[in-house]
Amino acid sequence: MSGALLRIDLAGQDKVVGRIAEAIGRLSDPRPMFEDIGLALVTSTHHRFDQQRAPDGSPWPPSLRVKQHGGKTLILSSRLYRSITFQASTAQVEVGTNVIYAAIHQFGGDIDQAAREAVLHFKTNKRTGRSRFAKPSKADRARKAMIGARTIHMPARPFLGLDQDDPRTITTIVENFLAAGGQLS
Repeated sequence: MSGALLRIDLAGQDKVVGRIAEAIGRLSDPRPMFEDIGLALVTSTHHRFDQQRAPDGSPWPPSLRVKQHGGKTLILSSRLYRSITFQASTAQVEVGTNVIYAAIHQFGGDIDQAAREAVLHFKTNKRTGRSRFAKPSKADRARKAMIGARTIHMPARPFLGLDQDDPRTITTIVENFLAAGGQLS
């Protein structure tokens, strides 16, 4: 899974890992448990998109589009939102996305754009004689222009991770799975 990914690392939690390994060893197929955990974490991640908050509860910095036109950050097309998924196996669950630009939103960073040549399209208003930018299909003229190099700073807007309720949800799923003898309905 490329893009951004969340892995739960229980290193240093030997007692917990030992209990989980023992319980898993008694069960023939823990995949349903991991699938339920994956579904719960996808739901939790979607909730963070709706609330515009990071897993630690801090608000996301609003995007320039949201500041100027309203709406929600990271939800213009909902592509990133809809791409959040999980992969469950008999040993683990991974929650993430395959959207290429997910990592820059999760971690933040700088995007360097090189200088480039572009074709600008214009349309003249017949009443006023003023020109304005236009779509190529509506333009009455075009001209080539050089666009200088620039750096765009993207602030981090973490969406993957465990929030304060997720560990309790995971514990409940595991307990229910173990209490049912490895069968979830």
